Amino acid sequence: MKEGKYAVIGLGHFGRAIATSLAKSDSEVVVIDKDEEKIYQISDDVSYAVTSDATDKRALLAQDIRSFDVVIITIGDFEQRLLCAATLIDLNIKRIVCRAMGSNERLILEKMGITDILSPEDEVGKAVARRLLNPSMVSYLDLPDDHCVMEIEAPKYIIGKELGLVNLRDDYRLSLITIKRRYEGKNNELHIVGVPGTKTLILKGDTMILFGKTKDIEKFVEINN
Repeated sequence: MKEGKYAVIGLGHFGRAIATSLAKSDSEVVVIDKDEEKIYQISDDVSYAVTSDATDKRALLAQDIRSFDVVIITIGDFEQRLLCAATLIDLNIKRIVCRAMGSNERLILEKMGITDILSPEDEVGKAVARRLLNPSMVSYLDLPDDHCVMEIEAPKYIIGKELGLVNLRDDYRLSLITIKRRYEGKNNELHIVGVPGTKTLILKGDTMILFGKTKDIEKFVEINN
């Protein structure tokens, strides 16, 4: 992971999660919020934490905001987010990432020239809906042209079969990237099998990581469950 200098403005649950995750990569992370209590709570987890008004240009300049590689705006109030974004644009910040809640906010931010937009509520909603529709799904990554990488619980009708007999490529137009499997004596954690071969057995409890079109993966699960 590339290390850098990041500023996170706004310390709700989302902003805090971003800041602490970035800090774990040994990057320099500064957080800015008007709430002293929030700043106090996170101060030990990041490079430094500042109680300040991020819509105030002088306050941002005092934090040497232009020196940061990325500034992420996660303020809850949209008007405050817009004011902060406008100030950062005026300061010619290298890269601005901003949270949007809904299509209207996204449109306004895009009109301002901000293209790095985060919509966590939309992403969570999509993930929950997909999990409800596909109970075997563990996680997924959407790709262009209706393709995806999806982790699924191994369907019951292929358990005990060699991978070559399942014939994923010809029958389902899918590729198996790898398998996650639990091993006794290894703290019951999931471990990567490696690159599966035609003789690899599919075992109960396996998690298959598949690449292909979403509809083909869903068809594969439906047929074999």
